[in-house]
Amino acid sequence: MKRKIFIVGIFAVLVMCLVFLSGCAEKKSVVKEGAAEDQTVSSQTAAKDTAKEDAERLAREKAEREARERAERERMESEKRAAASRADNVKDIYFDFDKSNIRPDAREVLKANAEIFLSGNNKIVIEGHCDERGTAEYNMALGERRAQETKKYLTNLGVSAATMKTISYGEEHPIASGHDEAAWAKNRRASFVVNPQK
Repeated sequence: MKRKIFIVGIFAVLVMCLVFLSGCAEKKSVVKEGAAEDQTVSSQTAAKDTAKEDAERLAREKAEREARERAERERMESEKRAAASRADNVKDIYFDFDKSNIRPDAREVLKANAEIFLSGNNKIVIEGHCDERGTAEYNMALGERRAQETKKYLTNLGVSAATMKTISYGEEHPIASGHDEAAWAKNRRASFVVNPQK
């Protein structure tokens, strides 16, 4: 009988241990599930915060880039307007009949033009022109000499020769259409095309 009670006691103890252990396992499991849910929620919150920060950073960077690009466009437009305004102040010079030497009045004009050319990054085309008298071949050569003399004078004033190019139109592009000294005097000239560079 003692033996039966002993066996029943052992059995009861085993059952209680099993009940106790299974209860603890469930509690641990519940705690783990709750912790996992909390961890998932905090991970999702962290991911949302990171995504929000990334979106804000990208938006800031885009706004800053657009502002820089807009400022650069405005600066370039301003420079173009200023260059165009300066180019409008560039004046032609005039030559005596059948001559290519720079006259005293043209020297003052070239000094003012040189200041304009030096104030910006420009490419300059110097065009040599003649009146209608003389042969086409002679006038082309005379127009070239006028353009070259003008370039040489501007180079002596500090304008880089690399920024200037010459071309002769001879008598092909008159500015005045008359056939008298007043018209011919206007056509014997060196004119300038100014192209601002970036």
